[in-house]
Amino acid sequence: MNLSDSQTGGSVPRRVSAMEAVLTHLRRAIERGEYAIGDKLPSEAGLCRRLEVSRPVLREALRALQVMGLTVSRTGKGTFVVANTVEDPTFGDYAASDLLEVRRHVEIPVAGYAAVRRTPENLDHLHHLLDRMERETDTTAWVAMDTIFHIAVAEASQNPVFRRVIEEIRDALARQSAFLNELGGRREQSNREHRAIVEALIDGSEHDAVEAMSHHLDRVETTLTDIVRPARTDIPTEGGPEA
Repeated sequence: MNLSDSQTGGSVPRRVSAMEAVLTHLRRAIERGEYAIGDKLPSEAGLCRRLEVSRPVLREALRALQVMGLTVSRTGKGTFVVANTVEDPTFGDYAASDLLEVRRHVEIPVAGYAAVRRTPENLDHLHHLLDRMERETDTTAWVAMDTIFHIAVAEASQNPVFRRVIEEIRDALARQSAFLNELGGRREQSNREHRAIVEALIDGSEHDAVEAMSHHLDRVETTLTDIVRPARTDIPTEGGPEA
């Protein structure tokens, strides 16, 4: 079975990464009960041979299963199934729902404060950062800049406490960003949403800044919700029927 060149269904097919195809395959198997709660997944070597993918691709998929809360990895023992439905992904120390709740209560008003308090230096920093993000093609580098962007908006509020709060959740933000980009294709959309936030700050519009940040977080939530829904069964893969 070769999962390295798959496409999503629908009127406009979207080519998915090998990791996403492997993740979808394993997630379906868990949700259907082929791997029951308490079961150990086959070895990495065995899964690589069976799915015809590289070990780095498989490991990324296994990490995503853990983020979704479906499996746990036990050092020296392997990967075990602990749930058969996805409820609330975890990014570092924080559940996705908790992270989003805090972001709404902090980052939306922060954007409003930033619109009326930002300095020319703040705007110059955000403008150059956004230009770099829009040119960046490496996901890891983009994710790093994504977290810097949100810290920079907090810094523009001129309240150091807000910056400290965003820095506290920086690792979780980075993990969430990488997850959404890998499985939700969020990068270009995020760039557009970030551009709208910066434009509102340039205009000094508190209302527009609040609206732009609110829209950004709405889209984050929507993408997360789409990923958490039961795995679709309409993604064709090469190599015949699923085992």
